[in-house]
Amino acid sequence: MQYRELGRTGWKVSTISFGAWAIGGTWGQVNDEESMAALHRALDLGINFFDTADVYGDGHSERLIARLRKERSEPFYVATKAGRRLSPHVAEGYNRENLTAFVERSLRNLNTEVLDLLQLHCPPTPVYYLPEVFGVLDDLVRAGKLRHYGVSVEKVEEALKAIEFPGVQTVQIIYNIFRQRPAELLFRETLARRVGILARVPLASGLLSGGISRQTRFEADDHRSFNREGAAFDKGETFSGLDFESGLAAVEALRPLVPAGQTLAQFALRWILMQQAVTCAIPGGRRPSQVEDNVRSADLPPLPDATMQAVGAIYAQYAKPLVHHLW
Repeated sequence: MQYRELGRTGWKVSTISFGAWAIGGTWGQVNDEESMAALHRALDLGINFFDTADVYGDGHSERLIARLRKERSEPFYVATKAGRRLSPHVAEGYNRENLTAFVERSLRNLNTEVLDLLQLHCPPTPVYYLPEVFGVLDDLVRAGKLRHYGVSVEKVEEALKAIEFPGVQTVQIIYNIFRQRPAELLFRETLARRVGILARVPLASGLLSGGISRQTRFEADDHRSFNREGAAFDKGETFSGLDFESGLAAVEALRPLVPAGQTLAQFALRWILMQQAVTCAIPGGRRPSQVEDNVRSADLPPLPDATMQAVGAIYAQYAKPLVHHLW
């Protein structure tokens, strides 16, 4: 495992970390004992950063991580998120009363007295223009409820606005072979400000795992069956905003670039880690075998320039016209 500094926190976190959305729900049927086995295997392999949210299984994901902390002695960092419990999900809801209540609930779910890292959970764009919201987070840090805070965003523009607030330590954003826009400007700015980048949806909802085909069928409670057009939340969270057919065509174009002995998933994760600005990629893992496959990418050699250029050409052909201008 490799480790990189996370913003100005002083933490060194595993470049392949653990995304806990899938063990909470909306990814089809999940088994808690298998999820726990995956979490334990992550620690075994050197993962020390786990990303969750209060809405993943209505707090279930947080509670599983609390169980992990109880069952293991090794220290690790937990990032959670708040805001999506609001209904309606509007900027006005990001007030002191609600944010404090969300933090208190996550503290209970995680069975801890202080949250390592709290992230605003893809709030409406106007929130980034409300200094008082970030003032509340500063107060929660001073009160000892949070060690640090950051943002999880949908759009590059939101991230650029968020990092103007000096307390923002991290930006979580979709960044993968099919969503390359963050590398154009955002990464340069986060490097200059020493803000960490958490690359979420690194495998484009499984497309970049190489295991999905036209014959794949998703369960009714899997967002890949019900959110392709953004019916439940931002369309960009499902298959990175690509339509299914375009995504499959892009995957076939990528396959010849994968070195012998690597999986497409490992190749896609290693591609993300070529960016110095990225602190870690946070793929999900519902089974130990998935975690093992993901972790191997951390120690792979750098990709050659020719390969990076070929990936860029595939992005330009298959994905850029569909997603680049939207997020």
